[in-house]
Order: sequence, then C-alpha cells, then structure tokens
Amino acid sequence: MDIKAYKTTILPLKNKLFRFALGVVKDAAEAQDVVQEVLIKVWDKRAELERINNLEAWCMRLTKNQAIDKLRSKHKRTEDIETTYSLSSSESTPFEKAAIGDAVDRVRKMIENLPPKQRQVIQLRDIEGFSYQEISEALDLSLAQVKTNLFRARQHIKALFLKTESYGL
Repeated sequence: MDIKAYKTTILPLKNKLFRFALGVVKDAAEAQDVVQEVLIKVWDKRAELERINNLEAWCMRLTKNQAIDKLRSKHKRTEDIETTYSLSSSESTPFEKAAIGDAVDRVRKMIENLPPKQRQVIQLRDIEGFSYQEISEALDLSLAQVKTNLFRARQHIKALFLKTESYGL
C-alpha cells in the first residue's frame, strides 16, 4: 500500500476509530493517542494489508486492543466524555430540543455503564452503523455472541429508560 492508498482507505476511518476508542478509554486525549498508535501500526504493516479482507474491521480490532492496553497501563478510568449530538431541527421547539438532549444524555450514560462487550457492540452497531459481521470481526466474537450482547444491551437500556421515564427523571 502506498501513501495515496493509505490516505484514501485508512485515514477516512480515523473518526470512527476515535469514537470507538473514546467509548473504551473514556478520555479524549487518550483516545487520540490510541488512534494515532493504531494508524502508525497500520502504516507499519502496509505490506500485509492486501491479505486482509475487511480493513475497517481489522482497524477496529486494533483500536479495541490498543485501547484496552492503554487502560491496563494507566489503571484508571475517567468519566469525562465529549460526544457531539446533532439536535438541530427547524421543526423542534427549544423545549423539545432540550428534552431530546436530556434523553440522549441519559441513554449515553446508560451505555457507558454497560458491561464492556455490550457497550462495544451497541456502539459499533447503533452508533457507528457496523454490520453484525463487521462487529464479529472487529471484536473477535461469533455472530451469536454479537447478537446476544446487542440484544441484552438494548433490553437493559430500554428497561432503565422506561423506568426513569415512569419516575419523570
């Protein structure tokens, strides 16, 4: 792979890799470090990339492993996460926008509190839009495990969300 192919196939993935790393390490600076290290590793292995069927899933797996290594080396987790949500709509009132923003924030917090595998699967599927097969390859899980983790994560979030809505929180 030459520099031009790298720029057109690998570099466009950096935002997805960042969001995924951020979901694991919970710190924007550390997530940037993870992505930078992954991009360097991919460049170093550019001669072997032709043998990889799904580069995006492979890069996601590298990101997951690098992020986990970063967590293990730091022995700490931070709770500060900066996520941008687009809530602008000309049809929504300010009250509706605020309510939507609050609901999105509650769901984001619920996702953060899921077990790691469920959190990773729901982020890749529902936020990043990966297919089940791509998630399976990226996280090194069987399709059944991907579907089970996604189902459990969604059920847990749904139950918590409905519970908080019934209490008016």
